[in-house]
Amino acid sequence: MSRERIINALKVLGLSNIDTGVYVLLAKDGPHKIEEIASVLNQPKRNIRRSLRDLQNTKIVEASIEYPFEFIAMPFEEVMKLIIDVKKEQAEALQASKEELLSAWRSITEKDEEKS
Repeated sequence: MSRERIINALKVLGLSNIDTGVYVLLAKDGPHKIEEIASVLNQPKRNIRRSLRDLQNTKIVEASIEYPFEFIAMPFEEVMKLIIDVKKEQAEALQASKEELLSAWRSITEKDEEKS
């Protein structure tokens, strides 16, 4: 799987470009401190702090208990399970609203036909 496909898969979880970069770095290279992440990704520390907070909220990154904190990524295999769950929920929601959407579509197309 190419890096681009992995990034697109991670975006299903609502991750930003910086978030995906931080996650990939941590998952691939292991624990890092904020300063190290900022240096490797060439981003201001404030952007990395915000990203780490968001990643911790999604539970795919956690902080060590020792100071200075090191951040650790959930293994990609587990993140894939989360992505699959999100996709399943989206499919179920779409299936549940199928009739409503089709009815709305019919209504729109019928109005267009009436105008003709």
